Formats: sequence, structure tokens, C-alpha cells
Amino acid sequence: MRAGRIVAIVPAFNEAGAIGGVVDAIRAADPAYDVVVIDDGSSDETGAIARSRGAAVVTLPYNVGIGGTVQTGFKYALEHGYETAVRLDGDGQHDPGELGKLLGPIHRDEADIVTGSRFIDGSGEYRPPLARRIGIVWFARIVSLLIRQQVTDTTSGFQALNRKGIALFAGDYPNDYPEVEAMVLVFKHRLRLVEVPVTMRGRETGQSSITFVRSIYYVFKVTLALFMAMVRRYAVPQEEVRHP
Repeated sequence: MRAGRIVAIVPAFNEAGAIGGVVDAIRAADPAYDVVVIDDGSSDETGAIARSRGAAVVTLPYNVGIGGTVQTGFKYALEHGYETAVRLDGDGQHDPGELGKLLGPIHRDEADIVTGSRFIDGSGEYRPPLARRIGIVWFARIVSLLIRQQVTDTTSGFQALNRKGIALFAGDYPNDYPEVEAMVLVFKHRLRLVEVPVTMRGRETGQSSITFVRSIYYVFKVTLALFMAMVRRYAVPQEEVRHP
């Protein structure tokens, strides 16, 4: 067990223009962080650039999507014995300088999973497109109702997790908009979820693949998945079985 060590998990797909800066920024925030980039079958030099900046790189043989890519990162953290992990995207929108905010509740044993929220205090400058904004508001309301806890940013990929959270998501993690359904997973397994306020920057390079039509499609699809998740029976992660 790597007591005290933290691994930063960075899922990335065709982020050659941003990934080097992301890895450098994580190192600048805290040189003690270990960094692993999960290269989701990129067709550019994402993996090679990350490796040249000193990150460990797990290269998937083909594009599996965000859910499978992030779960691969959690499996890496679990198998390599990390007690704490942080997750941030490879497009440069998350500020590694704010990782301390996410890690605070973990270190104080106040939470198992901490999510960085762009909306918790209402003062953030992040302004998503209309369709995405509608989806964010809808999911925040429905997830809050389902898990009986107010949440404000169900699509945030900026997180910190302790060993219990790592084990849960390594064993079971949704696809598509995984962060939304993952909050139901956390509730079903009785893990402690906390949100902290963070800021979000614009993409450094490239553009999002989420169009207006796709956003509307995902609202319906993920809403159905949420209700299915509430009635689904989940197996207890193996980590919990070994260490009750």
C-alpha cells in the first residue's frame, strides 16, 4: 500500500495540444503526485507527449469512451496500491492548483469522494452552452432527489477519492455521462460524497464532441439509466470484501 502517495488520473483522447501542459501543471501543483494518463486509443501523439513529460501512460488499443477510460484509471490506482487518487480531464479545463480543495475533506476523513463543483456558490464564470446547461440543471435536481442529498454539479470530472472510492469505481463505473450515474453508485454503497467549489477554464485546444442534439439525447438516455441504477443490485467491491 502506497501510504501518503497520490495518483493523478488523466483520461485523454486526442489531446496532444493540451496534455503536456496538463501534466506539467499537475507537477507544478505538487511534485509528489504520481501521474498516469489513460490514452483512449488516440490517433495523435497524446500518449507520447504525456510520456515525455514523465507521466505513466496506459494506452488502450481502441477508443472505449470516457467511462471505460476513467475506470481503467481507477483500476490502475487500485492495482498499484494507492490510497488516494485525483481525477482531472486531459483538455486543460481543470486547474491542478485547486486539487488541495478536493483533497482536504479526504485527508480529514470527512468524505470518501469529493467532487469539484462549478456551481455550488453561484459565483463561477463557467457558462456552458444552453443544451448542456439545461442538462446540468436537470441532472442536479433529479440526482439530488434520488440520493437525498443536494448536489449542484453532477457532470464534473474533477474529483478526489480515498481507497473506498477507488475500489468502488474500479469495480463498477458507468459509460457515456458516467459522473451522473456514478453519484447513484456512491449513494447505493453508502459512501460519503462532498462537493467543494472550484473554477473551470475553457478548453485549451480542440472542441467538445457534445453537440446540441447529442446533449438532448443524453438527457433522456442518462435519466433512464439513473432510474435503472436505483433499482439495480450492486455487488460489493472486492476491496470491501477483503477489508470489511
